[in-house]
Amino acid sequence: MAMIFSAEQVACVCEVLLQSGCMDRLTGFLHTLPPPSSSSSCLEELESVLKAQAAVAFHQGRFSDLYALLEGFPFSQRSHPLLQQLWLRAHYIEAERQRGRPLGAVGKYRVRRKFPLPHTIWDGEETSYCFKEKSRTILREWYCYKPYPSTREKRQLAAATGLTATQVSNWFKNRRQRDRATTDHNGFQKFGSRRTSGEGLSFSDNDLSPPGSPGSLHCCPSLPALSHQPPPLSHMCGGLL
Repeated sequence: MAMIFSAEQVACVCEVLLQSGCMDRLTGFLHTLPPPSSSSSCLEELESVLKAQAAVAFHQGRFSDLYALLEGFPFSQRSHPLLQQLWLRAHYIEAERQRGRPLGAVGKYRVRRKFPLPHTIWDGEETSYCFKEKSRTILREWYCYKPYPSTREKRQLAAATGLTATQVSNWFKNRRQRDRATTDHNGFQKFGSRRTSGEGLSFSDNDLSPPGSPGSLHCCPSLPALSHQPPPLSHMCGGLL
């Protein structure tokens, strides 16, 4: 079938179908396109097509094809969160099939150590379960002042950190549970408060689950240092939230 879309239209359709989760429609659309070429005049189109092909390969369980796609093209940072999810989740699934049981936190950590993110989908910044250090710092600082953010604030935090609202919500839930456990154990630490030294809470974030279904992806902007209350985030989201 002859291609009837412009390069910009191809990129747009791939992104829309990918974000909507319509894998069957996305697969059908990709079949109408000629094979992507590295000499394409529109790198945005090429990246969108390759990203869509990677998502379809994951959906169909073709993990070898997925790995080859992810390692064979230098994707831009805006694509990294989704592609990192696909890379890790595919390796988790393969490890679970080999072991015949779900992976725990330690098992997932070992998989990540054995199969580190390729440089084509990672900018070198330290991550924890795909949570970049910048994102985790933002969440920790916000938590110190407001352990129960509103739904709107969760959306704003998601846009500011490059995570999904569900990931943000789960992070706060997990952190509150760890705080409660610590409070019950020592009987004196105030829930959701800073220590007298002024340092942030020192609990580990490494028991977070890997990101779920991809949502809107954003680069992680920096937030100003907190003073006495959580900083406003609406200005960081382009006024869309």
